[in-house]
Amino acid sequence: MRVSVIGCGHLGIPHAAAMAELGHEVIGVDVDQAKVERLNAGECPIYEIGLPELLTRHTASGRLRFTTDISEAADFAELHFIGVGTPIDADGRSYDTAQVFGAVRRLAPHLGRACTIVGKSTVSVGTTAQVTALAQRLAPAGKGVEVVWNPEFLREGHAVEDTLSPDRLIAGVTTAEGEKAIRAVYAGVIDAGVPLFITDPQTAELAKGAANTYLGLKISYINAVADMCEAAGGDVAQIVDILGIDPRIGSGGMRPGIGYGGGCLPKDVRAFTASARALGADTAASLLRAAEVINEQRTDVALGLITRALGERPISGARITVWGAAFKPGTNDVRESPALALAQALQQAGGFVTVHDPQAVPTAMARNPELEYTDDLAGSLDGADLVVLATEWPEYRQADPRPLAARPASPLLVDCRTALDPGPWRAAGWTVHQLGRPEK
Repeated sequence: MRVSVIGCGHLGIPHAAAMAELGHEVIGVDVDQAKVERLNAGECPIYEIGLPELLTRHTASGRLRFTTDISEAADFAELHFIGVGTPIDADGRSYDTAQVFGAVRRLAPHLGRACTIVGKSTVSVGTTAQVTALAQRLAPAGKGVEVVWNPEFLREGHAVEDTLSPDRLIAGVTTAEGEKAIRAVYAGVIDAGVPLFITDPQTAELAKGAANTYLGLKISYINAVADMCEAAGGDVAQIVDILGIDPRIGSGGMRPGIGYGGGCLPKDVRAFTASARALGADTAASLLRAAEVINEQRTDVALGLITRALGERPISGARITVWGAAFKPGTNDVRESPALALAQALQQAGGFVTVHDPQAVPTAMARNPELEYTDDLAGSLDGADLVVLATEWPEYRQADPRPLAARPASPLLVDCRTALDPGPWRAAGWTVHQLGRPEK
């Protein structure tokens, strides 16, 4: 098929490259001319595992190209993915869908023949109906324009894998033609055995919020249990193993730490909580709000652990190395990053903070230029009074602690992600503190 992907960010670029990998002819659309030029040159402005190779291969073959001209996309494609951003609104509780409606307003006047618009962006319930009315009113093709909502369930750092081999597909449709278009564009994925859920649009819209909010609840729950372990002297890592063996629960996503972040979970939990209140489900809203509160307090919890680790030494004046700037490993995304929030809080408390990250130093520097950064993992430790692990990159989990122990002024490590096996680090001379785990 000939498809367009409107919006070239953390969602749109991997989706466009993956659609080309599935055999489609793809045109990506973005308003940023400089970004479009980089993409057409095969240069990837974001970091995702496997994405640079995919982008280079398919821009070189001619199967994938990018433009700022949305009329070119309208003339070219028979199916249009909308993958623009939907950040949290000024009210702090709902989605700002201005980019979605702006994209449809620009695209629809150029739609002179029957086609399908497929929404990928995360939106509030009822958006599909509004987009349908707007598109059919503005498009010369009128009711020949179908609108389907097909929410993404991508894990940042695994966006390519999750597009080519997702665990499920959801399509909120109102007509047989819309369902037919979805089955055609995802034919290769469906033939590989990926389950497809055909729903009404409102179910598809709610499903995305429900999924991400559950993940947020799960993270907040285990963080609350970690706090109980801190108070009682229990071991949260063993509790995760005990709970995770239950097939009704599972240990995936149950890593205690400094909370969730990024461009999806924070806004989706907030917006889903607001939707619950708007729908009159106040008890559900109270439960969801509790998860938010726990997440909002994680920086303070980490500061408490760091203070205890330092003992009589204050944070003020301490030289502190923070390992991690991205909100999670596998991406250079620093939106609502707990790692950066913690680094900033340590600096505000008077610490001299240096941040290391394998991929996210440039994006972190743009967002928090007041912090110091380095690309040198071993060098980041030189003279440090304290090392704080804030993002669980493999580079940290797989590092050899023995030669590293000679670099800091004090081999003191606070693992705020409970990501390390503390045994080898302690054997190498490090003092290790972890959230919710006893100091054995």
